[in-house]
Amino acid sequence: MKTLLNTFLLIVVLTSFQYMSWAADGAGLFKSRCNTCHMIDKNSTGPKLQGAKQKWTDAGEGELLYKWVQNSTELISSGKSAMAKEIAGFSPTAMPAQALSNEEIDAVFSYIDSYVPPVETKSEVADTTKVSDPQMATDYKGNLSIFNWLLVLTLILILAIIVLAGTLMTLMKSDYFKTKLKTLQNNSNLFILIISTGALMMSSYSYALQFVGPGEGEKNGPWLLVETTDLLAILVIDIILLVVVLYLRHLFYQMLAMVKPKKEVVEAPVISSFKKVNQVLTAAVPIEQEHKILMEHEYDGIQELDNNLPPWWVWGFYATIVFAFIYLFNYHIFGVSDLQIKAYDKEMKVAEKEVQAYLEKMAMNVDENSVTLMTDGADLAAGASTFAANCVACHKAKGEGEIGPNLTDKHWIYGYDIKEVFKTIKYGTANGMPEHSSKFNPVQIQQVASYVLSLPETKGKAAQGDIIEK
Repeated sequence: MKTLLNTFLLIVVLTSFQYMSWAADGAGLFKSRCNTCHMIDKNSTGPKLQGAKQKWTDAGEGELLYKWVQNSTELISSGKSAMAKEIAGFSPTAMPAQALSNEEIDAVFSYIDSYVPPVETKSEVADTTKVSDPQMATDYKGNLSIFNWLLVLTLILILAIIVLAGTLMTLMKSDYFKTKLKTLQNNSNLFILIISTGALMMSSYSYALQFVGPGEGEKNGPWLLVETTDLLAILVIDIILLVVVLYLRHLFYQMLAMVKPKKEVVEAPVISSFKKVNQVLTAAVPIEQEHKILMEHEYDGIQELDNNLPPWWVWGFYATIVFAFIYLFNYHIFGVSDLQIKAYDKEMKVAEKEVQAYLEKMAMNVDENSVTLMTDGADLAAGASTFAANCVACHKAKGEGEIGPNLTDKHWIYGYDIKEVFKTIKYGTANGMPEHSSKFNPVQIQQVASYVLSLPETKGKAAQGDIIEK
C-alpha cells in the first residue's frame, strides 16, 4: 500500500511538471508560430483562436484539429472536415503547414484557452522633477483600540504585582524570614528602582497624550489622539511591569523553597563536558535512573518512559512565539516595515523613474507625438534589418504586400505621415496588424517607420485604402 501511494504521488508530481512545461512551451510556440497572423481574443489576418479547440470538439472533429494545424490544405482537399471548409473562406491566403506534434498543439491551445487579456490603463505623464512619496495619515481610531488593550494589560500586570507583593509581605512577616530580609534588601532596592522608573515613564507618557477638547474633534472621531510613539511608550511600560511580575514570582518560589525540607545531597558522578552539554540540550535521563520515569502501562512487553521534551526544542518554540509578536507589531500594528504589496509598489515607482531616466539618457523617449523622419543611412539600414526579420511574412521582402497591404504605392489605409506610420506599427490595428511595442523599443519603431517611407514603389498587391499621398 505504501509503495502504491508513493507511486501515485510521483505520477502526480511528474504530471504537474509536465503540464507546466507544456504551458510554458505553448506560450513560446504561439508567439513564434501563430502570432504573425492570429490574435488570441479577436480576429486578425486569421480568426481568433480562443475557444477554437472547443468548437472543433463540439463539432465532433477534435482529432481533425491536429491535421488542420499540421497541413490545412491537405485536410480541405480531403473533404473530411466541415470545420475546415468553413474556416477556409475566412482569409484568401491558406494557412501554412506547421511542423508541430499533437502534444505541442495541445500546449498551444492550453495557453490560448488560459490566456487573460491585460487590463488597459491610461498612461499619465509623470513629472520626473517632483519626487512624492505616499504619506499615510495616522489611524487614531485603530491606535486608540490598541491603546485600550494595552491599558487593560497594564492594569492586569499592576493587579498581579499587588497580589504577589501582598503574598510576599505575608511570608516576610514570619520569624523565619526576618533573618533573610537583609539578603533580600538589595533585591528590594532593585524593585523600587524598576517600579520608580516605570512610574516616571507612565507620568511622562500621560503628559504626551493629546486629549480632544470640546469642538476640536471630528464627528465620530476618537476622544483621545494616540500616536504610534504613545503606543511604543505604553508597550515599554507593560514590558517593565511584566519583568517585575516575573521577578516577584521568582522570589515567591524562592521563599517557598525555603519552607520545604531540604533533600539529602547525593554526590553526583563526574560528568564530562560533552555529556553536560548533551544533558542540557536533551534533558535525557541516565539509563540507571530510567526506572523513576517508567510509566505503569505495558503493551506486548514494551514499556514507555515519561521523558520531558528536549529543552532545545522548547526554547525554539518559545523563540517562535517571541518572533511572532515582533513580526505582528513590526508589520501589522506599528507598520515600521512594509508588507509585500506596499514594498512592491514602492519598488515599482522607483523602477518607473529609473526606466524614464534610462530612456531619456539613451534618447529613447520617442512617441507618436515627437517622432521625426530619419534619413541617416545607419538608421535606415537598422530599420531594414528589423523589417526583414519581422515584417516580410505579411508584407514581402520589398514591401510589395501579400497578407498585408502594399507599402510602396501611394495608397495608405491609416496615413502616410511618419507619426501615423509610427503609431500603426506601435499599437497595431483592428484589421490584423499586430502591435510591436512589446517587441521593439521606440527607436527601433522609428527606424522601421522611416525605412517603410523610404521604400521605392514596387509592383505588387493591389492598392488598398482611400488616403492617397499627394
